[in-house]
Amino acid sequence: MKSAPNFAVVGHPNKGKSSIVATLSQNDAIAIALEPGTTRSRQAYPLKVDGKTLYTLIDTPGFQRPRRVLEWLEAHSVSASDHSETLRAFVVQHKSDERFNDECELLTPLIDGAGIIYVVDGSVPYSAEHEAEMTILRWSGRPSLALINTIGTDDYSDTWQAALGQFFQVVRKFDAVRAPFEQHLSLLRAFGQLEPDWEKTLENATQFLSKQRQQRQYQSAGIIAKALIDMMSYQAKRTLANNQSTSTIDNSLAEELRTSWYQRQRMREQTLRIDIEHLYQHQRIRRQEAELQWHSDNDLFSEDSRNHWAVSKRYLATAGFGAGALSGVGIDALTFGSSFGTGALLGGLLGAAGSYYYGGKLLLPALKIGLLNNGLKTATFGPVQDSQFAYVVLGRAVDHWWHISHRNHAGRDMLDLIPADNHWIEGLDKESRKIIQKTLDKSRKQQSLDESLQNKFHEALEKCIAVYEDWLTKADI
Repeated sequence: MKSAPNFAVVGHPNKGKSSIVATLSQNDAIAIALEPGTTRSRQAYPLKVDGKTLYTLIDTPGFQRPRRVLEWLEAHSVSASDHSETLRAFVVQHKSDERFNDECELLTPLIDGAGIIYVVDGSVPYSAEHEAEMTILRWSGRPSLALINTIGTDDYSDTWQAALGQFFQVVRKFDAVRAPFEQHLSLLRAFGQLEPDWEKTLENATQFLSKQRQQRQYQSAGIIAKALIDMMSYQAKRTLANNQSTSTIDNSLAEELRTSWYQRQRMREQTLRIDIEHLYQHQRIRRQEAELQWHSDNDLFSEDSRNHWAVSKRYLATAGFGAGALSGVGIDALTFGSSFGTGALLGGLLGAAGSYYYGGKLLLPALKIGLLNNGLKTATFGPVQDSQFAYVVLGRAVDHWWHISHRNHAGRDMLDLIPADNHWIEGLDKESRKIIQKTLDKSRKQQSLDESLQNKFHEALEKCIAVYEDWLTKADI
């Protein structure tokens, strides 16, 4: 691969340059402010995949005095053949002049060989000021394209298309916040057509990025798989003192273990989400969700979550979770887990935990008392007895993955996770359903999972991701 190209993102102040850089470099740490002039010096942001720099975006200050600069260039140029050298001379002569600091900062990458991405706001009218900017950029002789990034509500894009077409070979509309991934790749291919020396390099870059996207989807399925197994098998435990008899255990221990179990499950879901966000290089996501407390509609254990993400009884039946299994778990729940051994759930626990049920339907984990090898007793709460819990976690996780995988790094709005109105998993093939159900059942029973089943589970969850994306596309959500 030849040396990675540099692209200088230039234009008027506060017209979306930093947003373009953030999206194309997959870097949400780039400051995006509403105040003009926020960027005062150029800053390079390389995009790397597997340790290789595919290309570098250079964020630059906006033009401040383009007409003054153009006057100087025209006064010092003899013919079109010396335009690039005249531009270099301007930077050399004015690099210490505070009046032209921004122009020198944005022009330096161009005289050093960077390509040009000229960004305009399609919601504001075209003006003579912009024409001066474009003329200066043309003097550099560098390959260039223009992006219309409409920020406001008005639309002057037709006028912009006509004007930009006189200065740039490629003109595209590009919403830095919402442009789909394929548009990112399209821009790279367009630059390759403008600069033959970059064509092969940028074609390789698009292949790398496409491969990376596939890898991230596969890795996401693995992250979700690990979290599901962990959450389905988790127990909250407490070792009891030697002189502490079962009869003296009061409701406070049951409450403590129950609270610990719910808290940990919520935190584990948050860890799952953070892992997915970091995988896609989103480090600063803010979520539009209520505080994670049991009474919240958005909470993992809320009735709304159950209604939105739980699967139908028919689905469970086809996945191998028949009426016999359901009735067996029901008996254990009604006997408060006493059929599992020596332990017993304390009276009143069911009523105290009622607010944590999925609308009174979730089969609650049981509090059990058992003996350790050294004669000590242990109190445990969990694991969960209802496979529906896993499908709620799965639905929420896949939905979150979709929002993250389709979110551009220029996005600064809060992540709004709105549940779907009907279930998506019905499109999953029967074999994958059975593998998922088998893994969930083994996990909640704390049975070991061999490597083969774990791999199949991972593959089944990757299919879940694909099914969900296809479902959203057909639903046009």
